[in-house]
Amino acid sequence: MSKLFGGGSKAESAASSAKTETYCDCLIRATPQKEGAQFRLAGSIEKDVDGVIRVRTFIRADLFSSEQDVIDATLRKAHQIIDQHGPSLFADDADRRQV
Repeated sequence: MSKLFGGGSKAESAASSAKTETYCDCLIRATPQKEGAQFRLAGSIEKDVDGVIRVRTFIRADLFSSEQDVIDATLRKAHQIIDQHGPSLFADDADRRQV
């Protein structure tokens, strides 16, 4: 009953807070997608560009059996995307798009 009203356990809260990270002025969100007993690598990269939050989402084919493993891999993949694309990641005028 407490979960219905926002009273989740401390373990759930700790896992939720581990899903975001700041890197190179970007906010990375790990948003794994549950597929059966596994989790698909998925996330987003957000950045404030001239007062507008721009979001770049990504989904990859990688599947993991552990939620913590997919979160760790998502954060690493986001770092790689930011490093490879550099400033061009947010250079267009699109508020949201896939990368």
